[in-house]
Amino acid sequence: MLVDYVVVGGGSAGCVVASRLSENPDVQVCLLEAGPNDWHPAIHIPAGMLWLMFSRTLNWQFTTRPDAQLANRQLFWPRGRMLGGSSSMNAMCYTRGHAFDYDHWSALGNRGWSYAEVLPYFKRSENQERGASEYHGVGGPLNVMDFKRPNVLTDRFLEAAEQAGFPLNNDVNGAQQEGVGYFQVTQKDGRRCSAAKGFLSDEVRARPNLTVLTGAQATRLLSQGRHFTGVEFVQGRHRREVHARTEVIVCAGAVQTPQLLMLSGVGDAEHLREHGIATVHHLPGVGRNLQDHLDVTLTHRSLQRVSAGLSWRNILRMPGAAVEWLTRSSGILTNNGAEGCGFIKSSPDEAIPDLQLHFMPASLRDHGRDLRFLTNEGFTMHVCQLRPKSRGRITLASKDPLQAPDIDAAYLTHPDDLRTLIKGVRQVRRIFASQAFDAYRGDEVAPGLQATSDEALERHIREHAESIYHPVGTCRMGRDDMAVVDDELRVHGVHGLRVVDASIMPTLIGGNTNAPAIMIGEKAADMILRARRQGQQPVATVSSNQSEGCAYAA
Repeated sequence: MLVDYVVVGGGSAGCVVASRLSENPDVQVCLLEAGPNDWHPAIHIPAGMLWLMFSRTLNWQFTTRPDAQLANRQLFWPRGRMLGGSSSMNAMCYTRGHAFDYDHWSALGNRGWSYAEVLPYFKRSENQERGASEYHGVGGPLNVMDFKRPNVLTDRFLEAAEQAGFPLNNDVNGAQQEGVGYFQVTQKDGRRCSAAKGFLSDEVRARPNLTVLTGAQATRLLSQGRHFTGVEFVQGRHRREVHARTEVIVCAGAVQTPQLLMLSGVGDAEHLREHGIATVHHLPGVGRNLQDHLDVTLTHRSLQRVSAGLSWRNILRMPGAAVEWLTRSSGILTNNGAEGCGFIKSSPDEAIPDLQLHFMPASLRDHGRDLRFLTNEGFTMHVCQLRPKSRGRITLASKDPLQAPDIDAAYLTHPDDLRTLIKGVRQVRRIFASQAFDAYRGDEVAPGLQATSDEALERHIREHAESIYHPVGTCRMGRDDMAVVDDELRVHGVHGLRVVDASIMPTLIGGNTNAPAIMIGEKAADMILRARRQGQQPVATVSSNQSEGCAYAA
């Protein structure tokens, strides 16, 4: 197959890029997604994300290497393996981060990435059900709405936080991020609005200039010297190729984008030699600069039977809930789990919020996979440090492209990260101790009231903290020797190759990463089409045995 652009990865950014590029009928686009189509009901029923945590078909189920700072534990890293990527299995929380985050990217020398310059792309992607404003857009493919029926425990969380001195904030994506409120969610009519659902609607997928191939895992990027010309992929039992006249655009995420680059000869030359891979271009920053939000939870028993877990009371309600969801697109099956949102400071001297809170009106641990724990009446707060100073690395575990890469998350290797999390636990305890929870607050199950000293809290964090699923930074945007892409997201030192996903983030933004990944896709598509109009795109050399049309090269 010969097209203008090959997009590798149908996740949050890849769906956007494929959709926006194919708006031009003169541009031929092929999108490759390793997982299946987004047909499964658990994707579209918001509460189905619990089932997705267990799926081995729709979830890559990565694990990190044993982490010395976390009691030598291997952490579970779920990532979406279907059209829509992780936007098809996340908690649908719509947050963008702080304006500081993007101004910081710009200050690092990345032109065009300040908050004022990225805000129009956030707005363009969005259909904000509250209506248009200075900070929000309407008419975009990504539907953003208020959660309609929050649990009573979530209401109490907001009251308690205000009693503890934290301001209420109805829009953490507006003029000010700091404060607590209800999450807005990427849903429409009680169903998940993933990047696939929003940007790859049936109408979009019917475009004659867009080909979407699912079950197609990229194994290697094809190149002639340092000029990238296509992608080799496996689909079923067949190994195939698709070729690009103009560019290959890698949107495989912070874990698999650096893996694919290294498998294709772009990365640290010494590391590539260790795996018998010929170096196309020595780029030592590939896979470096890994950052993620480490998260610790606090859980209380609830004195009243009102929580949203898997209690017998809620299980018996499921048949009626299914009917309500099917007929009225409402009810408990529209629950995203994390209803309450908070961006707070670990101490008053912080300039901006450095902690994020996710309040869940349920007893939860181990990513919801501990089903017995989930049956208890209770409520849980996730607390994560927003701007970690620790840095990890993605490397190859094998030259086999079907084997997962080695994830060295290196959590807590900078001491400031642990100190901030300890402060965060103490702030949450202040909230849970407020009067608003008096009628609901049972015993603290985790960390437990015996954990009062910094040493005890440190031990709890090391033994129980988990990822909250925001890995970024492994193909960092910048100008120095360890940067992988420039501010147009073109890979340094080669031609015809861009990276468009969360791996390009120089630093982790202060919030959930799905909306920023979609913004990156929007901005990249604009840059690619602008370069095309200006005739700046490198044109791939096509060998004589490659022809026009949709025939595969076996």
